[in-house]
Amino acid sequence: MQCPVCHNEVSQSAFCSSCGAPLAAAGDASAGSSVPPPPSYTNVPPAYSTVPPAYTAAPPAAISSGLSENAAAAIAYLTIIPAIIFLVLEPFNKMPLVKFHSWQSIGLFVAAAVLQVIITIGEMMMHFIPGIILLFSLIHLVIGLGLFLVWLFIILKASKGEWYKLPVIGDFAEKQARAA
Repeated sequence: MQCPVCHNEVSQSAFCSSCGAPLAAAGDASAGSSVPPPPSYTNVPPAYSTVPPAYTAAPPAAISSGLSENAAAAIAYLTIIPAIIFLVLEPFNKMPLVKFHSWQSIGLFVAAAVLQVIITIGEMMMHFIPGIILLFSLIHLVIGLGLFLVWLFIILKASKGEWYKLPVIGDFAEKQARAA
């Protein structure tokens, strides 16, 4: 006899031993009775109990490196050095999430440096105006605090494996990660 759900060969019983589906054999006395299914019966066909085909696991090289993909993506933001290293080292430069966050980290570093240089140049050009140093110090503080909060936020997003794109830098990082 063959199970109608999983098509495995089964012996004469009320339920399939593989998937637990009820078997109704013609002329069987138990076919009309209401026998409860075994406790392991989940009413889910075996085809749906596997991992969906759209899911792709991390490459085996990442497992042998000892560092998960999410951890590497978050570490890429610590300074610019890990981001560059992850773009060069073999197991990490094959992982799209790590490449994206490494490029975004480099972009964030460059944008922060350029912004600080522009503010410093503006401060030096207007140093003769009384009180302007205090204003530029306040601007430095606000921008520094804002960059720090963005940095913490993006590290948290990377550690969760999310592809969070910063407004301008994220598009650049995505292009670089796909091109490389």
